Amino acid sequence: MSSTRPAAVAGMFYPGAPAALAQEIRACFDDAVHDRGTARTAWPKAMIVPHAGYIYSGPIAASAYERLKPGRDVIERVVLFGPAHRVAVRGLALPGVESFATPLGTVPLDREAIAALDDLPYVGRSDAAHAHEHSLEVQLPFLQTVLGRFALVPFAVGYATGEQVAEVMNRLWGGPETIVLVSSDLSHYHPYDAATRIDRATAETVLALSPTLDHDQACGATPINGLLRCVAQRGLKPTLLDLRNSGDTAGDRSRVVGYGSFAFDPEAQHD
Repeated sequence: MSSTRPAAVAGMFYPGAPAALAQEIRACFDDAVHDRGTARTAWPKAMIVPHAGYIYSGPIAASAYERLKPGRDVIERVVLFGPAHRVAVRGLALPGVESFATPLGTVPLDREAIAALDDLPYVGRSDAAHAHEHSLEVQLPFLQTVLGRFALVPFAVGYATGEQVAEVMNRLWGGPETIVLVSSDLSHYHPYDAATRIDRATAETVLALSPTLDHDQACGATPINGLLRCVAQRGLKPTLLDLRNSGDTAGDRSRVVGYGSFAFDPEAQHD
């Protein structure tokens, strides 16, 4: 019998009604930083996107998802990594369900890809780790908006190493039908000016493809470090698409959370 993980943060991190959610996503794209260069026909192989409530980080995420639109009819698999916020996880946790639901519909999991990881001792199953995890869920409505039909391979990343994450990414790297996403916010709860300095330094580390981030710089530091190892080995070029914080998007600058979106393209696609 099929099983579906229901939306856990609809109505909190993003609107719970389909029409309101679609409208909110359109507003995020309207407020995104848009590429003013020539029209693109290619799309990134990998991206880093933030995962706060849409009123805070939605426009920063949209600046990345905008880049996926040319791949709408080609991309068939999304390999998604996010930090486990609510349940302690040793290694990387996959869910046992067959699909994830949002107000925009259901997304099937790629069971064949998941089964191909059964020999990795640090990849396990935990429905509890996924049940209330927002870092993965908030990406799905954006993906459902910009892509056609696709399957998902979602990892809640806990106590793991960047090398372990990189091994999983390399196993599932695929071709143009597959994209790799890391969901992460940046610094947390610093005053605006301090956060701006910290996040700029973090962005420079990402752009240098240096897999040395810690969890004070990014809650998704472990999957980011794994991704940086992969893209450096494969010769992908990084681009910073947007770097803002909640003081820019939601007003209060006394204690802010930082958000960045990054794209990683094959060198031949990099302007």
